[in-house]
Amino acid sequence: MLQLGDEVTLFSVVFVVALLSTRSPLWSSVLTASLYVFLLMFRFPQVPSSRTRQVLRPARGTVGSSGVSVVAHRGGGHEAPENTIAAIREAGKNGATGVELDLEFSADGIPILMHDDTVLRTTNGQGPLNQLTFSELRKLDASTKHRLSDRFAGEMIPTLHEAVLECIKLQLTIYFDVKGHPEKSAAALKEMYQKHPVLYNTSIVCSFEPKVIYRMRQADPEVVTALTHRPWSLSQLGDGKPRFSSLWKHHWTQLLDVLLDWAHHHLLWKLCGVSAFLVQKNFVSPDYVQYWAQRGVEVVAWTVNTDVEKQYYQEQLQVSYITDSLLEDCDPHY
Repeated sequence: MLQLGDEVTLFSVVFVVALLSTRSPLWSSVLTASLYVFLLMFRFPQVPSSRTRQVLRPARGTVGSSGVSVVAHRGGGHEAPENTIAAIREAGKNGATGVELDLEFSADGIPILMHDDTVLRTTNGQGPLNQLTFSELRKLDASTKHRLSDRFAGEMIPTLHEAVLECIKLQLTIYFDVKGHPEKSAAALKEMYQKHPVLYNTSIVCSFEPKVIYRMRQADPEVVTALTHRPWSLSQLGDGKPRFSSLWKHHWTQLLDVLLDWAHHHLLWKLCGVSAFLVQKNFVSPDYVQYWAQRGVEVVAWTVNTDVEKQYYQEQLQVSYITDSLLEDCDPHY
């Protein structure tokens, strides 16, 4: 629940910004009151904390005394071709609590697993997804570019339903990472939840795009959801390098980053009623975990790929994490 201090801070900031912009106490009051009414009317409540805990810290597969979940990123892309049935099976075999899977769509609207909007990086094909039908995608080898391609030769791009069935069979928690397409994704996932009610207690829908999460809560308010966030994502690449060479673009996107970060921490999480906040690992600290705990929101860190990091998140922070490998250290993944 939004703390009283949060409410005072949020609406005070809105009032001051509006006052500086309009120079009118009346209009500043009207705008601030409008935001308050908007939140009251259109926000979604969080799902019950008991069910959130079932999803984020299930009895099976967690580690440590606090029940930390270890989630295989894209199914565990270091051990097997990412976003494939083989990856899901390897994650289960290697002791993962759950798997993070990326939802995308073929040109003919079939929900599939794929991180990128093209097939070039992970398969022996090329071209954007929105120009490839499912039958064309099915002919591609999803293992071609993987370091263990010989072992997994011929692995196919799976449908969302195939992946869900495999996760249910292996009792793996699913982190559905939705890349975009808010309406289409919400409809596809709602259908999955209706077909397999067990997902309400064994899965969470995540996205960088607040609109995706809001549409999901509109489609089915019983689904556990999370916002995914990396501070400075608009102005910097994952390794910290500037995204734009143009100085004015860099500073403009830095300003947008500040506004986006503020919105995530003070407005968007409340509007969407999320139960978790998935944050790039470098920005997670004890104070940060406490900040969200006071709001009934769990922190999940990504992508944690070394044993030293894993020990820190498990033992010191007691925070669940997403990793590319459950077996060994591997390179950072942004």
